[in-house]
Amino acid sequence: MATATLKKTTRPLGPECNGFLLTACEFDRADFINGWRYELLNGVLIVTPIPSDGEVDPNEELGHWLRNYRERHPEGLALDATLPERYVFLGDNRRRADRVLWTGLRRMPRRRETPSIVAEFVSRRRRDQLRDYKTKRDEYLEAGVKEYWVINRFQRIMTVFTRKAGKIHPRVIRADQIYRPNLLPGFELPLAKLLAQADRWPDEERDDA
Repeated sequence: MATATLKKTTRPLGPECNGFLLTACEFDRADFINGWRYELLNGVLIVTPIPSDGEVDPNEELGHWLRNYRERHPEGLALDATLPERYVFLGDNRRRADRVLWTGLRRMPRRRETPSIVAEFVSRRRRDQLRDYKTKRDEYLEAGVKEYWVINRFQRIMTVFTRKAGKIHPRVIRADQIYRPNLLPGFELPLAKLLAQADRWPDEERDDA
């Protein structure tokens, strides 16, 4: 990918700036045109389309379940906070995660505090799936994320990655199973029900190489 150094400008950055070189400070101070997703990876601005409806709807449903858990379950205060579409700060890199969760703090998370759990909803494009399953996995777990959830509506599975003794351990949850995370005592994630939210929407993505 060709890169160019970003010249000083007061104009918001948009998709035409994809591949520009930025420092972390420049990225943090920048204004961006709405309707696109912006990340900073190894000093390069990456601009991609916003998530599809089939990704956003189950993400919203997951957020609804989590908030109900926090408000109604006897152990719900194990969940400190959860937000969609937030940056995870990885040194000078900025990853925009589909959903982040903070657990076990017993307080509100501090600014830029690493989340306990990151959830990503996989896109159809093969290059995005490679990034979700390998690149992001390595970055998140190295940064101290305790669990990384990859929810794949195309393969009908959810993969939970954890890191123990320096080794990455994947656990695959099938569509007919319920995931019960240790970090959220009493919380249940019925994968089939979550995938059903995605199935309501037509898939408009192209399977690009």
